[in-house]
Amino acid sequence: MDKPPKKIKKITLISAIVCLCIASVAGAAILWMALFIKTPATARSQPITFTVSSGQHFSTIARNLKERHLISNLIAFKFYVRIKKAATRIKAGEYEMDTGMSPRTILNLLTSGKNKLYRFTVPEGLNMQEIANLTQDAGLCPAKQFLSLCNDLEFINQLKIPGMTLEGYLFPNTYFFSRQTDCKTLIKQMVSTFNKTFNEKWKTRAKKIGLSVHEVVILASIIEKETGTAKERPIISSVFHNRLKRHMRLESDPTVIYGVSDYHGRIRYKHLRRATPYNTYKIDGLPAGPIANPGAEALKAALYPARTDYLFFVSKNDTTHKFSTNLKDHNRAVKKYQLN
Repeated sequence: MDKPPKKIKKITLISAIVCLCIASVAGAAILWMALFIKTPATARSQPITFTVSSGQHFSTIARNLKERHLISNLIAFKFYVRIKKAATRIKAGEYEMDTGMSPRTILNLLTSGKNKLYRFTVPEGLNMQEIANLTQDAGLCPAKQFLSLCNDLEFINQLKIPGMTLEGYLFPNTYFFSRQTDCKTLIKQMVSTFNKTFNEKWKTRAKKIGLSVHEVVILASIIEKETGTAKERPIISSVFHNRLKRHMRLESDPTVIYGVSDYHGRIRYKHLRRATPYNTYKIDGLPAGPIANPGAEALKAALYPARTDYLFFVSKNDTTHKFSTNLKDHNRAVKKYQLN
């Protein structure tokens, strides 16, 4: 057999060397990339809130990461994201990051959509306007939009709430929302928490005492507004239950206040005389709807009142009340705790 020409041998050798070089470079690149995606930009750990705006281009996001010292190599990070085909999967929002995070962890976070959450607490007994103000102050939802949704009959029907507004069903609780949470989602979460709290046992109890769920919420909202000391809730509830059974008007000041627009911290005789759907000095039975958003304890008190014969109560100006079974004793208590 003839020996291959020296020229062919030389070409073959060069080709082999080139292939070896390419393989070595590729191997080095792979090792370098593997090291890059696992290595934080800095050894110093520092928490950073990083924001991705809606519609923001990936190049801008990557540049911002570099400027915030979250990645060490802009080109390497872009190449890594391209390999992962992840540029279009990055979600807008606020992210809790740390300069001690690796590029791989950062990309996983950006594509997860796990936004930074803000604590949002709704105390018991606030009305819709007051909660709307809270959502605006927290930067979660403009008050005007919040109130508009709470009065939107189509939205209310979607949530299967039996009232003309969402008053009473914005359940007091501590929530955690991201800045990306829209107003509807925020309200739905509050209503959902109410539905989970007002369970089947409570619905059965409501039927047993002859009240609808909506009537229980109305009564609970009054109890919530009248209560200064938690242990008195069932006793206050018993007063209203006793008055309803005797067909006596509830005569609750908070219901009067809810129905007027010119209340400025002191209830006056003109307010008591004014006929509104909420003035229980002028109407029989329960007012037209809830006057606040009651918590679980107020709802429970409305369903399970204490067993008493009380028909009246008056504030002792120390968050507690003096309870009476008759008008004579009540007038004596009013004189002692209020008129003096």
